[in-house]
Amino acid sequence: MIISGNAVCVRGDNIDTDVLYPGAYLNVDDPQKMAPFLFEGLDPKIREELVGETVLVVDENFGSGSSREHVPQAIRASGITCVVGKTFARIFYRNCFNLGVPAIVCPEASAAAGKGSVVTVDTDTGVVTVDGQEFQARPIAPFMLDMLAAGGLVEWSRQRSA
Repeated sequence: MIISGNAVCVRGDNIDTDVLYPGAYLNVDDPQKMAPFLFEGLDPKIREELVGETVLVVDENFGSGSSREHVPQAIRASGITCVVGKTFARIFYRNCFNLGVPAIVCPEASAAAGKGSVVTVDTDTGVVTVDGQEFQARPIAPFMLDMLAAGGLVEWSRQRSA
């Protein structure tokens, strides 16, 4: 699967889910209605950069803190096609895949990207291209690619049990 989009960079290490999607909005259960609250506790102006297909580029330990599924749901509903980072908090990383959002660990690509960089990810090979420069990430396991193609863990499970 090839994913491409313009980079929106959220810089800083250890950005936690509490600022990405504050607790005051946890009662919202429709992902489309979650999207307007993404980044609310960090910098709401980031949402203005989410135009067209977007690849979110982040730093170390992104998504730490509580295991809010709202964050990947709001990310997906906001048109973000992929998250490329130096590292991710373990639960956030798995929640992304469970909810249909590819999360790619590639520190070099994260460091190379700037606002508006064109980022392309080949999930099969793990090649991440930033403004024409290639970086190698670990390819996504085939079963996780199937899960992403299905739209996440729930739909993947439904398809497998049908």
